[in-house]
Amino acid sequence: MSSAPDAASGDELKQAKEMEDAEKYSFMSTLTKAPKKQIQFADDMQEFSKFPTKTGRRSLSRSISQSSTDSYSSAASYTDSSDDEVSPREKQQTNSKGSSNFCVKNIKQAEFGRREIEIAEQDMSALISLRKRAQGEKPLAGAKIVGCTHITAQTAVLIETLCALGAQCRWSACNIYSTQNEVAAALAEAGVAVFAWKGESEDDFWWCIDRCVNVDTWQANMILDDGGDLTHWVYKKYPNVFKKIRGIVEESVTGVHRLYQLSKAGKLCVPAMNVNDSVTKQKFDNLYCCRESILDGLKRTTDVMFGGKQVVVCGYGEVGKGCCAALKALGAIVYITEIDPICALQACMDGFRVVKLNEVIRQVDVVITCTGNKNVVTREHLDRMKNSCIVCNMGHSNTEIDVASLRTPELTWERVRSQVDHVIWPDGKRVVLLAEGRLLNLSCSTVPTFVLSITATTQALALIELYNAPEGRYKQDVYLLPKKMDEYVASLHLPSFDAHLTELTDDQAKYLGLNKNGPFKPNYYRY
Repeated sequence: MSSAPDAASGDELKQAKEMEDAEKYSFMSTLTKAPKKQIQFADDMQEFSKFPTKTGRRSLSRSISQSSTDSYSSAASYTDSSDDEVSPREKQQTNSKGSSNFCVKNIKQAEFGRREIEIAEQDMSALISLRKRAQGEKPLAGAKIVGCTHITAQTAVLIETLCALGAQCRWSACNIYSTQNEVAAALAEAGVAVFAWKGESEDDFWWCIDRCVNVDTWQANMILDDGGDLTHWVYKKYPNVFKKIRGIVEESVTGVHRLYQLSKAGKLCVPAMNVNDSVTKQKFDNLYCCRESILDGLKRTTDVMFGGKQVVVCGYGEVGKGCCAALKALGAIVYITEIDPICALQACMDGFRVVKLNEVIRQVDVVITCTGNKNVVTREHLDRMKNSCIVCNMGHSNTEIDVASLRTPELTWERVRSQVDHVIWPDGKRVVLLAEGRLLNLSCSTVPTFVLSITATTQALALIELYNAPEGRYKQDVYLLPKKMDEYVASLHLPSFDAHLTELTDDQAKYLGLNKNGPFKPNYYRY
C-alpha cells in the first residue's frame, strides 16, 4: 500500500526536474524550432522553383539584380535614375562655358568624371610624360581628329593629351555599353565635342558617329578608330572628307582587317597605321590586359567559381593566351579551339587540349570567344549547351556569337543583372549570355589602367607620325608602327618599375651591327 505514494512523489520529482531543465535551457526551444522553419522554407522554394511563373521569375530577377548592384562598382557609370527614361538626344544641355556641342547622359556628372580621369592619370605616367615633353612643340597643331573608341577614364587621358598637343577632337563611342557616362560628361565640360552614353541603341550609335563627322564649320583630317566603324562610315557616307584625311590609326583586329580589305581592293586612298599589330599593343594590351580583365568581367557578372569548371576558349592569339593563363591559374579545365596550326601547337605546348567546339559543347560550363571572326558560336552550338552555361565574347566585335538567332518567339529573355541575360529554352534550360555578345571586359567591368597607357601612348605617337610625315613617306596603304617608336613607348613605361636598361658598349654594338640607341630588333623579329 505504501508503494503508491512513493511512486507519485517520484513522478512529481521527475516532472519538477524537467520543468527546471526547460527553464534553464529555454533557448533550446528556439534552436529546435529553427530547423523546421528552414526546412519548410526550403520546401517552399523547391515548390516555387518547380512551377515558376513568368511573374515570379521576373520579380525574383529584380530582387537579384537589386541586391547585386547595391555596392558601388567602377564598371557601372554613376547615373541619376531620373534621367534613365529620357534619351540624351532629346535633352538640351550646356556646359559651364555655355557650349552645347556635345551629347552625353548628364553633364552634371562632370565633376565625378573629372575625379575618375585624375585617378587614371596617376597610373598613366608615360602618357603624361609624353604630354609634358611635346606640349611646347604642339606637334598636332592644326590636326582635326575624329575618334571612335571606348570612352573611359583611360581614353579620356589620351583625348586630353591630343588636345594638349594642339589637336581639335570630336569623339564617339565604339561600343554601346562601354561608355562611362561621368567621364563623357567631364570631357564635354572640358570642351571636347563628345557624343556618347552607356546603353545607346544601334540608331544612337550611328547618329553619334555622324554628329562627329557631319559638321558645317569643321572637317576632320585624321581618324583614330577602334573597330573600323568610323572609317567605314566616313568612307561610305562622306567620300570627299575621306579623300582629304591625312592618316588613319586603327587599334583593333576587326578594324585592321577592314583596312587591309580596302587596300587590297585599291579603295584605300589614305595612309593608315596598324596599331593592333604593333608590339606595344599586341604583346601588352591584348595579352596582359585580357589576362586580368577576363576574370574581373566574369566575376562581377556571374559570381562564378572557376576551380574545376570546364571552359572552352575559341582562339589562341594574344587575347586567347591571356584569358587561358588566368583561367588555368584559378584551376579551370581549359580547352582551345583554333584554325591556325601554329597557335594550336602553342596551346598544346602550354598544356591545353585543342578540340573542335562540337566535341565539348555539351559538357563545358563557360564558352569564351576571342577570334575576331563571325558566327564562331552558332545557334546549333547554343541549342546543345548544358543548363546554366555562360557565354561571352572577348573579341572587339559582337559578330562572334550568333545572338540574333536567339531573338525568336520560342526563347524567353530574362534580364537578371546589368549586362546579364538568361536565355530560356522551352524545356527550361537557361544559357547565361553576357553583354549581349559584345566585348565582355569593357562592357561588364574595367581594364587595367597601366596597360592602357601603353596602347594610348602608341596611338598618340602614330597620330603624330602620320600627321607630321613628309609627303611621300607613307603611300595609300596600311603600315606598322616603326620599330623605333615601339621601343620608345616601352622605354617611357620602364621607370614605373624602376627598371634599368643595360647599355651596349661600342664594341658590342659593332659586333651585333646595331646602333647603340636602337632599334634593337629587325622588323621580322617575333617577340
